[in-house]
Amino acid sequence: MPNGQWYPPEWPVRIRALAAGEITAATPRRAATVMLLRDGPGGSAATPGGPGGPAASGSSDRTAGSDRTTGSGGPGPFVHMLRRRASMAFAAGAYVYPGGGVDPRDNDRLIGWAGPGRDVWARRLGVDAASAQAIVCAAVRETYEEAGVLLAGESAESVVSDTTGDDWEADRAALVERGLSFADFLDRRGLVLRSDLLGAWTRWITPEFEPRRYDTWFFVAALPTGQRTRNASTEADRTVWIRPAEATAAYDKGELLMMPPTVSTLRQLQSYRTAAEALAGAEGRDMTPVLATARLEDGELVLSWPGHDEFTKRVDPTGGPR
Repeated sequence: MPNGQWYPPEWPVRIRALAAGEITAATPRRAATVMLLRDGPGGSAATPGGPGGPAASGSSDRTAGSDRTTGSGGPGPFVHMLRRRASMAFAAGAYVYPGGGVDPRDNDRLIGWAGPGRDVWARRLGVDAASAQAIVCAAVRETYEEAGVLLAGESAESVVSDTTGDDWEADRAALVERGLSFADFLDRRGLVLRSDLLGAWTRWITPEFEPRRYDTWFFVAALPTGQRTRNASTEADRTVWIRPAEATAAYDKGELLMMPPTVSTLRQLQSYRTAAEALAGAEGRDMTPVLATARLEDGELVLSWPGHDEFTKRVDPTGGPR
């Protein structure tokens, strides 16, 4: 039975065209995405019915789709996921985490910052300090833009407890439209970015034969006490809190469409009992970029992701995966 692996039908043609020199690989755009976690019953974070729990999440959905919790039984934390609208040009219909592109305006602005310094993040992410700041800013900004959750506070020891209200929504909309930079947003609100609430998890780069390419850093974070997720993204038609094991089980059955990095990170999260454990587990994880390769083998195109054999595809001469 086929699983839910995202596989654009035009890839075989593009792989051959790239190999023949008929097209050139696009430069990947830097991006960040966040695996937002919360504990279920017995965990240390928000519990069902409380702030950020199923009842709160469902009632706080203000746009299209629903934000609900599935699979309340079993161990481990829940992860927040969005389903991309069918009209999207990239990964339409796929379940993903909140995330998006880096804003160059966040590269060198002096902003309120708490947690590990930019130089520490630079070494962790494998970039210079200015780029590290922009990547971390993108992670925090996109989580706010798409889930309504803000990893920032008035001090290095606090976190915003409520991001609802018309004034917050106006600022969020301005961020989405890029009329307001994240640095200006923090300044306006008198907030500091809580980089200590993030853990760098992994890094994946979109294959060279995909026209829309991203160099994406994946982070993990726990839902702050008092904050509630909602479907704030115009790119998603549904959001859900789901346990990683249940998400991958649905993927294996072909019920949920996902890209390889999403599936890989969900499988990795299954070994953690709480959101706090997962955040602690991020320290020291290998951040070597994962980039798919294509090769010719016995007359077939073989598409693979190094270190992730489950995603290997063998493409027959007619262009379909086997």
